[in-house]
Amino acid sequence: MEQQALKLYPVGIQTFSEIRTKGYLYIDKTAQVYRMTHSASKYMFLSRPRRFGKSLLVSTLQSYFEGRKELFRGLAMEGLEAEWVSCPVLRFDMSLGKHMDGETLTRYLHNQLQDNELRLGISPRDTLDTNTRLANLIGDAFRKYGRQVVVLIDEYDAPLLDVLHEDRDLPVLRNVMRNFYSPLKACDPYLRFVFLTGITKFSQLSIFSELNNIQNISMHEDYASLCGITEEEIRTQMDADLDAFASRLKTTKEGVLEKLKSNYDGYHFTWPSPDIYNPYSLFNAFNDGKLDAYWFGSGTPAYLIEMLRKYHVAPQQVGGRKVMAAAFDAPTERMTDITPLLYQSGYITIKDYSPLTRLYRLDLPNNEVRIGLMQSLLPNYVHQYTADGLTTVALFYEALTKGDMDGALRLLQQFLLTVPYCDHTDYEGHYQQMFYVIFSLLGIYVDVEVRTPRGRVDVVLRTASTLYVMELKLNQDAEAAMRQIDLKQYPERFALCGLPVVKVGINFDGEKKTLGDWVIEKA
Repeated sequence: MEQQALKLYPVGIQTFSEIRTKGYLYIDKTAQVYRMTHSASKYMFLSRPRRFGKSLLVSTLQSYFEGRKELFRGLAMEGLEAEWVSCPVLRFDMSLGKHMDGETLTRYLHNQLQDNELRLGISPRDTLDTNTRLANLIGDAFRKYGRQVVVLIDEYDAPLLDVLHEDRDLPVLRNVMRNFYSPLKACDPYLRFVFLTGITKFSQLSIFSELNNIQNISMHEDYASLCGITEEEIRTQMDADLDAFASRLKTTKEGVLEKLKSNYDGYHFTWPSPDIYNPYSLFNAFNDGKLDAYWFGSGTPAYLIEMLRKYHVAPQQVGGRKVMAAAFDAPTERMTDITPLLYQSGYITIKDYSPLTRLYRLDLPNNEVRIGLMQSLLPNYVHQYTADGLTTVALFYEALTKGDMDGALRLLQQFLLTVPYCDHTDYEGHYQQMFYVIFSLLGIYVDVEVRTPRGRVDVVLRTASTLYVMELKLNQDAEAAMRQIDLKQYPERFALCGLPVVKVGINFDGEKKTLGDWVIEKA
């Protein structure tokens, strides 16, 4: 009989009270919650990728400020908090305010205001503008309960993210949201604590421009693991679960940890920082008893692909960036490239930091993100999914792992023949980038434009048994590609790699839009 999970995993559950009353696993973050709520700042902002536990954090804060002491029994907060004062809490969830025009978004905000009015027993004022209504609600709650008000805004930027690439809709929706958030500064005397979560920073929303004392804790060392799960937390709070998972995968505890690490670990939101696991993927894996692309499979944001197109980002340019903090922590309106959005959305993360140069190294966090991102980018190069695409990928991978490069290229040639005619494929760089995407999708090491003493190799591919040096040509012939490999003596650059080196010259047929001919020789 299959072993049952030892705990209930909160897959898709973001309500703190439900997790605590129904026996779901809760990774204790309440010591950090206590530190947040007793710091000098009463305005805070936290940026984290989607499905990283931001909504659960907001729910935890709501339960804490409402004084629900019984929910915190056995947690760090129980030994830290002595007073347990109940405050009026306004909570706004902007996650559903997507794909709306200005009028619809305004109605959505009125609905959010009404929900809070009814919950606090305050008469609705739906005839007012959203900003006036919010200001009145804060004042009414303060007078009714005799205590300063807590305002929690979850995913404050959600209504704007999907229109980042649009010049027409973004200004309209930004004005609606600016109008809504504007009372927060004027209501300061009535406010106990204001906390916002989101993915990116919109500096023109009055929050960051007018609340000049707002503390951005996104890169604060004290809150590095506030969202997400560390390996220490897995080992101490999920130890028995690891044993059960290892048994299901027929491996050891350390073996399953290594698999989890390569797939879901690798996030850092400051430096130094513990390794952070993606909680959504981790809980899904434990719940299902298998490894899968849960976070990426839950939906690739359309805005990301649109912005990659807008900034003309090639697949190999996504990771491997060395930048200063201002380059990836910049407000959205001041972005000059895709780096801030890639980082804030969780597609690249901090991998290292040099105190000497003050440069951060940013790269893809793990296999789940790398493979998922390449799957999302692949249609930009083959322009459609074909019915036999998945079968071709499996056979292609099998041929490569067996060292059959000729068979792999024949499969690729047949696959590309199924793609209809499209523009913008009349240069070598298109096919070079396509190769990068396809090989990366298979989890095989690949690099492009690799420097040697005599020039740059178009593609370098490394499998477990072979290193391939590839030169690509368009509308010439494979022999021309091979002559360039020999003339530039590319294989000498990799003589000490420890693997047999194989030269591959490939010519693409610009008319047929696929591989024309190729030559394969051992170096």
